[in-house]
Amino acid sequence: MIVLGIDPGTATIGYGVLKTSGPRKGQTRCLAYGLIETTPDHLFPQRLEKISRDLDDLIEKYRPELIAIESVFFFRNQKTLIPVSRASGVIILGAAKRKVPVIEFTPIQVKARVANYGRAEKEEVQRRIVEILGLKSVPRPDDVADALGVALCGVFSLTQKAISPKRRGKKS
Repeated sequence: MIVLGIDPGTATIGYGVLKTSGPRKGQTRCLAYGLIETTPDHLFPQRLEKISRDLDDLIEKYRPELIAIESVFFFRNQKTLIPVSRASGVIILGAAKRKVPVIEFTPIQVKARVANYGRAEKEEVQRRIVEILGLKSVPRPDDVADALGVALCGVFSLTQKAISPKRRGKKS
């Protein structure tokens, strides 16, 4: 299974592509990661068009079975909330046009599933991403590492065995 993880934005959109055969360490590997970048020199509709075009290219190249995207409902900077929400909408629409299911995760969910603690520091989450995927170093910039964390959440949701605290009321 291939999962495309997205950390949405308007200037930089992080992405990470993972291939998995199961939830255990070593069964998931990183195929690619990087940024979709736009410039403020262009009008906002042109920036959205570039995001759409570049996302289409990623979907065409990797053929993901799931797109996992970080939810924008918990945004700290209110000035960027609406533009990032619009970019997220373009991403979700692009997935829908290609018939690729989309799942959203909040930053707290990503931290909980990747680092076993919903209030984990960014550095701890990044360290776990490197460990789980067997990477040599933390991918940069942070948008890319965040996208890989979101992609891991997608993998965990597909495999039904998230690396997270035990669920209440259920025996392991």
